[in-house]
Amino acid sequence: MGFSMLGKSKKEFIAFMMGAQVLRFGSFTTKSGRQTPYFVNTGNYRTGAQIAALGDFYAQLIQQTLGEGFDCMFGPAYKGIPLASAAAASLYRKYGIDKPFCFNRKERKDHGEGGELIGYLPQDGDRVIIIEDVITAGTAIRETLPILQGCGNVQVKDMFISVDRCEVGKTPGKTAVDEVRDSFGINVHALVSVRDIREYLEESGTDAALLEAMDRYMQQYCI
Repeated sequence: MGFSMLGKSKKEFIAFMMGAQVLRFGSFTTKSGRQTPYFVNTGNYRTGAQIAALGDFYAQLIQQTLGEGFDCMFGPAYKGIPLASAAAASLYRKYGIDKPFCFNRKERKDHGEGGELIGYLPQDGDRVIIIEDVITAGTAIRETLPILQGCGNVQVKDMFISVDRCEVGKTPGKTAVDEVRDSFGINVHALVSVRDIREYLEESGTDAALLEAMDRYMQQYCI
């Protein structure tokens, strides 16, 4: 398999995640209790340079996928908040696309302006895109779709994430991404997949033991 199979932006994003200690290798336990040799934690982004670059990666994918064909961006609390903010800033700075963004509170506020959303309030007919880090079981979507739909007759057709782990979800034979599409009609667009990461590591001359551990895990849980 040639290294050219991976696009330049994918290679750059994988290297970026590794450099930021967001993509790590070792032994980790996922929320579902699986023992995984690789783990993505976007909570490890912690500098201005990192969040600016991250916003650029998301903005590029959004612009290439939808152009200006959406009305607002939503970042589920908590990790989606800086992602949506950074992507919105980058879309304007790099492409001149100025779109509003919003995010939810974990606890409903009953004083001041109140409400569950901060920032832009979606309206009837708005096409809302969701900005998230990864999908495990679609829990964030199940929690936040009612909030968005409670604002009005909005359309939520697209979601952008950092990494598609390609893992089977709650339904046999379907990944979490498949379940989100089939259950909610939302197309999920990932900057990279775990297969991209596996290819990048192999072409970079990564230790064979790690590749073997990834292969074992992917054969067991990935589709």
